[in-house]
Parts: sequence; C-alpha cells; structure tokens
Amino acid sequence: MRRRLAFTRGLAFSLIMLMLAAMPTPGHADADEDVIRSVINQQIDAFRADDGERAFSFAAPVIRSKFGTAENFMTMVRTGYPDVYRPRAVEFRDLKRDGERLIQEVWFLGTDGDSTIGTYFMERQEDGSWKIAGVYLRRAPSLGA
Repeated sequence: MRRRLAFTRGLAFSLIMLMLAAMPTPGHADADEDVIRSVINQQIDAFRADDGERAFSFAAPVIRSKFGTAENFMTMVRTGYPDVYRPRAVEFRDLKRDGERLIQEVWFLGTDGDSTIGTYFMERQEDGSWKIAGVYLRRAPSLGA
C-alpha cells in the first residue's frame, strides 16, 4: 500500500511539474516587453541621428513595402510624425496583447511642448524578432483637462 501511495504521489508530482513547465511564464511577456521597447527606442535613436536606413530596418514588411525606400519613410516621419521624429521626452506606458500582435503605448513630449500618445502595433516576424507594423498618434489629454 505504501509503495502504491508513493508511486501515485510521485506520478502526481511529475504531472504537475510537466503542466507547470508547459505554462507560459510571466518572464516571457517581460522579455517581449523589453525587446519591443528596445526596438522602439532604437528607431527613435535612428530618427534623432537622421539614420533613415537604420530607422527603416525596424519597420515590418508591410510598412517597408508601402514606402519602398528609407528616404520615403523618413520624409513621411519628418512631416507626419514630428513628435516621434524629434521628441524631447519619451515614456513607455502599457503593453497590451491583441491576438498575435502586441500594442505598446508610448508618451511623447514634442518640441512644441505638446504631448502625444503613440500606439505602436508590433508584429513578431518568422525569425522571432519584433518589427513595427504601424503607429497611430493622438494628442494626449492636457493636465488641466
């Protein structure tokens, strides 16, 4: 009887350990968050350095095909996304999951002193890397509102 009880306990312990090993760990999400923030920071650094090729390298294939060249991409960012192109300050906010995509909220303080929230749509590539598949900007609510 004792042998059977010991065997059953051992089997139950092994099954629990296997189930725990198969579960996603919080560290995995944290690792994605760190990588995503790094990708966005590197692109912002490339904008600040006027390094169009490097900035364009962080764009997902859908964005790369839409603009074709780093020069076209940089022209769009300079004219349409000045707070992202030359931010005075950047602060990362919430990271959310939407199916396979992750969405990173980023607060920007623009050169004009206004605040903008950027919603970055991140897409995991076949090689496991994360690329920026789009950014939606909206004015941040003012502190007095």
